[in-house]
Amino acid sequence: MGLKETLQNDLTEAIRSRDELSSGTIRMVLTAITNEEVAGKSARVLSDAEIITVLSREAKKRREAAEAFAEAGRADRAEQEKSEGEVIARYLPEQLSEADIKKIIADAVAASGASGPAGMGAVMKLVTPQTAGKADGGTVSRLVKEALNGGN
Repeated sequence: MGLKETLQNDLTEAIRSRDELSSGTIRMVLTAITNEEVAGKSARVLSDAEIITVLSREAKKRREAAEAFAEAGRADRAEQEKSEGEVIARYLPEQLSEADIKKIIADAVAASGASGPAGMGAVMKLVTPQTAGKADGGTVSRLVKEALNGGN
């Protein structure tokens, strides 16, 4: 069973159990997936990897919105966004620890022979496929910068 089918089945269960948080969040995610499928010239079915990319993007939106609401003093909305992010996180692969990300980056730096900020693109090209959906892109970028600046 694919990830989209899992989401659809979980939506049915959430509706049956009257779990409004889960059902609302899963509906939003399925809508984002459908929008991605029909975007462009021809409709297509997304692979599980592409669905994980959509889920990661939706989770990031929830994190950023929760931070913005918290800064604006809207704790109730911040908590709602955080809760929605937790529902989405159930469907994402286990996130890599910072130590795991640093190991991947160290291997990529060694493989590419990059040094200094100019090597950022070469390292990111090697790191991104290994961390996609498993780590926040901002965190990965920050750690790559640290590794390249520390290597000078």
